[in-house]
Amino acid sequence: MYITTTIPYVNARPHLGHALELVQADVLARHHRRRGEPVRFQTGTDDNSLKNVLAAEAAGVPVRELVDRNAAAFEGLRGPLDLSFDSFIRTSAHPGHRAGVERIWEATGHDLYQRHYEGLYCVGCEQFYPEGPCPDGHEAPLQRVSEQNWFFRLSRYQDALSELVRSGRLRIEPVVRRNEVLAFIEAGLDDISVSRSAARARGWGIPVPGDPDQVVYVWWDALANYVTALEGDDYDRWWVSERRKVHLMGKGVIRFHAVYWPAMLLSAGRPLPTGIFVHDYLTVDGRKISKSAGDAADPVALVDAYGVDAVRWWLLREVPRVGDADFTEERLVARADEDLANGLGNLVNRVVTMVHRFLDGHVPPAGEELAAVPVDEALAAFDFRRAAVAAWALVEEANRYVERTRPWQQPRAGQEAALGTLVHACRTLAVQLEPFLPTAAARVAAAVAGERLPRPEPLFRRLAGSGVAG
Repeated sequence: MYITTTIPYVNARPHLGHALELVQADVLARHHRRRGEPVRFQTGTDDNSLKNVLAAEAAGVPVRELVDRNAAAFEGLRGPLDLSFDSFIRTSAHPGHRAGVERIWEATGHDLYQRHYEGLYCVGCEQFYPEGPCPDGHEAPLQRVSEQNWFFRLSRYQDALSELVRSGRLRIEPVVRRNEVLAFIEAGLDDISVSRSAARARGWGIPVPGDPDQVVYVWWDALANYVTALEGDDYDRWWVSERRKVHLMGKGVIRFHAVYWPAMLLSAGRPLPTGIFVHDYLTVDGRKISKSAGDAADPVALVDAYGVDAVRWWLLREVPRVGDADFTEERLVARADEDLANGLGNLVNRVVTMVHRFLDGHVPPAGEELAAVPVDEALAAFDFRRAAVAAWALVEEANRYVERTRPWQQPRAGQEAALGTLVHACRTLAVQLEPFLPTAAARVAAAVAGERLPRPEPLFRRLAGSGVAG
């Protein structure tokens, strides 16, 4: 499976919304690797944006300096968030990206033409709108732009795109987003501007082949990363031959990925992606999280304060498949304490303590097996909250089993059967939870490893009132 995230602008440091998408992609990648399937998980940054240029001007630093610094912050999320991506592409630095964009441009040449254009442009979205304000909530007023641009004949692909989505060859989840895409396509597609004047772009970006006065539209440039990052045999392996190529994204950019990108590929005669998985927004106080939200939405600061398990678990357990999720640190702490400290941590600690108290730490055979709920169906439907609930079902079942069997009241044979069952359940949990909480899963596995268990130690500290992570 080829799993990609969107590549965000680097006009500022990452926020929790970026972490959501990265963690979701990481769960998919880890889940399919655990099943023995080949996986490539790719992410990166969109360096060639006017937003980046304007941010550098506002900061009084060279564009390259700002882009390099902020791109490093995005790539640096790997450690704090326990990410397992295989490839990280930067569109201004990857050695094959510019040449790859140029090849796609030339392959679509039969659908490109020049004309004068005038319209309202949102720098935040990097797209034109027929009227203001920006529908995605960017507060800066739309700019009236009048210039000669290159256009792509998107209108030519309306019927092909409609059939692609309706047939399921391009699967869009959840269905509300599929319906949104179909409605947009079938309302009629206009040709789109796919270049910007080099003067307005301050010379930053990829020049249009044969027309150095224009730069390639940043979305055309950015979407190409899904193939330009694949060099040599990797392109054949992961884009031509791979039967599952899925893009993860927020709802605000679905049009680019489900309409513009497939049309570009159809025009260029390239293979198409197979899946588009869409999440809604994270909000703070009901407002979409933006890069200006500060430390309240800084994923690294949150990990430093509360730990990676708490942050990942909130993103997976609390964010619905459809609908925005409002974030507060209080909700993160409450979920971590309820599930991690009181649920999983208490279970493992009780089991290990009883094995040492009654059986001198030696692990007996399991008396029975507590069934784990498969997460495959939920993850196949891009429902991370349902998958997290399914993975957690074994924690709840094991805790009920403790109360039902009461090993401390059993004779020796009963204690061995019950505790053997519980140790086996904890070991199963370590495997089941690894895609969701790799750090926590490793601690659980270590706590119940071997024929004679290590001495019990708390796995999670309660966060409420402590101000520090466990």
